[in-house]
Amino acid sequence: MSVSPGDGSTAPIVIVEDVWAEPFARLAADIPIIRVPGLSPAPDQLAAALLGAGTLVVRNRTVVTASLLDSAPSVRLIARAGVGLETIDVAAADARGVAVIAGIGANAVSVAELAVGLALALLRSIPQHDARVRDGGWQRSPGRELSGARWGLIGCGATGRATAQLLTGFGCEVLGYDPLVAADASPPGITRTTLADLLTRSQVISLHVPVTDSTVGLINAETLASMRPDAILINVARGEIVDETALAAALTSGVIAGAALDVRSTEPPAPGPLDTAPNLILTPHIAGITGESQERIAEMLAADIRRAYAGQSLAHAVGTSSRVNW
Repeated sequence: MSVSPGDGSTAPIVIVEDVWAEPFARLAADIPIIRVPGLSPAPDQLAAALLGAGTLVVRNRTVVTASLLDSAPSVRLIARAGVGLETIDVAAADARGVAVIAGIGANAVSVAELAVGLALALLRSIPQHDARVRDGGWQRSPGRELSGARWGLIGCGATGRATAQLLTGFGCEVLGYDPLVAADASPPGITRTTLADLLTRSQVISLHVPVTDSTVGLINAETLASMRPDAILINVARGEIVDETALAAALTSGVIAGAALDVRSTEPPAPGPLDTAPNLILTPHIAGITGESQERIAEMLAADIRRAYAGQSLAHAVGTSSRVNW
């Protein structure tokens, strides 16, 4: 698909962080692309690259603030190579008529697969058995089955629904609570319920909500105490949703049976009480990162950027602007 820029726009695309993929290479045949080296470009380096640019493509290290937008008045489109929007001031972009697009839903399957994989690793004590065998041991101990378990989803958006779909193969009963989705909305395979009911009844609980005023610290000493003693907690959403000190105490005292965190309140995390907590699996924010998901995200963004430069409506806009006014 060639590009016929709306209003003669040929403003370059600036790509930062590790976003480059084949769909952008194809896009470069029609629109100038500037690649800024490094995972976290210095502010002056980024500002210089954005002079005269029309589009900025970021992953999650570059924070797009109101001041950044003010310093780059030619930028009319922000593309987020991922789903979380906490690093982009969407309201500021809306106020300046800057469109924002994101790969919403493109990595849902990737996130869901890791959530299920972490649950299986906890239920079967896979990390502990691996360590013991490597040390020369051969101590066999019973684990727990995921099949037939009751799984609670906190968040019934794209990743929550993808997790529920995977769980049909395990014959799980899936409960769902979502403070951001209408209570009368019932995604397939999910029984909507209250947070209190989900916490007290679920054997596995996974988090799939964004960071908002209502979700920060949602998992705390009080909510942890309301869970079953055999419950395990999986966080593949955002670290700020879990009170890490409270979780470390709950694991150490046996309030819950285990946890797996793919995200942390600070990334990379500083030393803290979770470092010595038992029955805990830690991964470095990899849930949405697979080769397949990154290809899907790049394809989605490149296609929408083509639409923007052709003066067409955006398919993946997350702000109020669904068309770029060059």
